[in-house]
Amino acid sequence: METKTIVRVNNVDIIATSDEQMICEALGIDANGQKQRIERDEILGSVACVIHATGRDGKQYEMYCIPLRYVFGWLFSIDISRVNEDAREGVTEYKRQCYDALFDHFTARARFVEEKQKEIDRQLTVVDEAKENFRNAKNVLSDAEARLKKLRSLTMDDYDMERRQLKIDFE
Repeated sequence: METKTIVRVNNVDIIATSDEQMICEALGIDANGQKQRIERDEILGSVACVIHATGRDGKQYEMYCIPLRYVFGWLFSIDISRVNEDAREGVTEYKRQCYDALFDHFTARARFVEEKQKEIDRQLTVVDEAKENFRNAKNVLSDAEARLKKLRSLTMDDYDMERRQLKIDFE
């Protein structure tokens, strides 16, 4: 028997098999009721079809199917009260994960913009502080260079004029 895991929820695999057991049977839900629900759904009804499959007994059987890409949404839409007790916890957890995935998908852009703006604001603060520090450092450098120039330009005559006392303003 060939199997393909469709989704794993809370250590419960939802699988497609080549066996006669179908997903509705595995979940303990009424296949005919699900077929009616699918046919009433404007999206699922438009993609559902009947296929002919060969069973283990070699006979041809008609199977009502939806494409794999729609199975996840269909599973999400199942009423938990219709699911076997054994599968409820797994299906409930799957539905929670679907809600989280939808929230993440539809709010990702807004979260990105918000986080980006916070980082831009933080970086602008860093840049403003750096600019202020640079201006202050420029002023300190300019004052230090002016004092150095004044010291270098002092002569012995300047010293003598001040009675041999060196007066330097170190404000």
